[in-house]
Amino acid sequence: MGDDEKKKGLMSGIKGVLYGMAGHDMTRYALKTRGSMEHLFILITMGDLLGIPILPPYYSLRLLPYVVPQISTWKRRMLREKDLTDALA
Repeated sequence: MGDDEKKKGLMSGIKGVLYGMAGHDMTRYALKTRGSMEHLFILITMGDLLGIPILPPYYSLRLLPYVVPQISTWKRRMLREKDLTDALA
């Protein structure tokens, strides 16, 4: 293994670490935002499950096949008690 190959490997490793440090926070923020948007969308379309009718049932029924896999986790998240530590996460 030559000296140039070691330098290239080291530089590649440093670039990977720096990219991971910069990209990890952005990725977590994007996933958190996506989750919030998905839950808001489900609230708007399926709010009558919680007693909040926003859209007419016709549109809710049209979207139901796409939302069914997420309903149980959504209801659990919407109905659980909130406290101060939830705002910090």
